[in-house]
Formats: sequence, structure tokens, C-alpha cells
Amino acid sequence: MKLSARNQFKGKVIAIDEGAVNAIVKIDIGGGNVMSATISMAAVKELGLKVGNDAYAVVKATSVMVGIDE
Repeated sequence: MKLSARNQFKGKVIAIDEGAVNAIVKIDIGGGNVMSATISMAAVKELGLKVGNDAYAVVKATSVMVGIDE
């Protein structure tokens, strides 16, 4: 897999919360970190995603917000 996005995190699918149209997929990327993404149910089926599968969380954003505690 080659992508222009530089933030690619390999991990294991730990949960797929299915809805009527979309699913929330959670990927454990190690070090106690879990990333989640909302994708279409069609994409879940196309990718053959199942809990326990290896998968990549790929992040490509045009902006990132930064906040602090007051």
C-alpha cells in the first residue's frame, strides 16, 4: 500500500460498532493508543474488516487543532 498520507499506524481492529449506514472502527495501534474512524458499512464489507484483523489507521488532515487546560 502506497499513500501520500505520512501518518500511517498499523494495528489490530479491536471493535466495529455497526450502524445502519456507518460503522465506528477502533484500531489498537500499541502503547495504549486506540484510534477510531467512522466509515461506511460498504467500506467495512469491502475491506473484509473483522475484530482481530490487522489494519492501518491513516490520517491526512489539512488542519490540526491544539488546546490546553486552563
